[in-house]
Amino acid sequence: MEELYRKYFPQITDRQLEQLQMMAGLFRELNENVNVVSRKDIDNIEINHILHSLAIAKYISFVPGSTVIDLGTGGGLPGLPLAVMFPDVKFHLIDRIGKKVKVSQEIAKRIGLENVTFQHGDMGECKVMADFVVSRAVTDQPTLIKISRKNISKESKNGLPNGLITLKGGDVKQELGNYESISEILPISNYFSEPFFETKKIVYTPLGG
Repeated sequence: MEELYRKYFPQITDRQLEQLQMMAGLFRELNENVNVVSRKDIDNIEINHILHSLAIAKYISFVPGSTVIDLGTGGGLPGLPLAVMFPDVKFHLIDRIGKKVKVSQEIAKRIGLENVTFQHGDMGECKVMADFVVSRAVTDQPTLIKISRKNISKESKNGLPNGLITLKGGDVKQELGNYESISEILPISNYFSEPFFETKKIVYTPLGG
């Protein structure tokens, strides 16, 4: 995996590389007790989960001082890999399942992440204002838009207007419905050449302003 990370992220530091590699090992270790990744898929944690999460880092480079909410983070995806890549960005990870939040907290602690906060609960209880909300395999885009819009700051400081960025598969256009015309759908295969990504997409819906 080291070669792949260096291939796709030439600017990655040795420390970031170490953190991502430690993260993979911790997912394998902690998944024995709390099923945050499908047990049949845990052997593919690097490609199918960590690198998949980092597709967002290929799509947008969050500027220092940004705040990102990871809605329905589970064990910390995509939030933890993104927090490694953007140490000057604040990440707030939310999930309704307490034992999964504890897994993500434990991983963050053990790899030395200091730019993450955690919330056991749902988006309705979240008071954090963010530049972006990110999410992976939680629910459909219109539902995510509805529940996260109130937490999107109106003032944009990144290259993209503030909004929602999700990692999706399947028929995204049908899912988006009326939001398709304002959203961007981008194949992750534009960034990563592994077969797993052939059907995977990034979906961005601007919500700021």
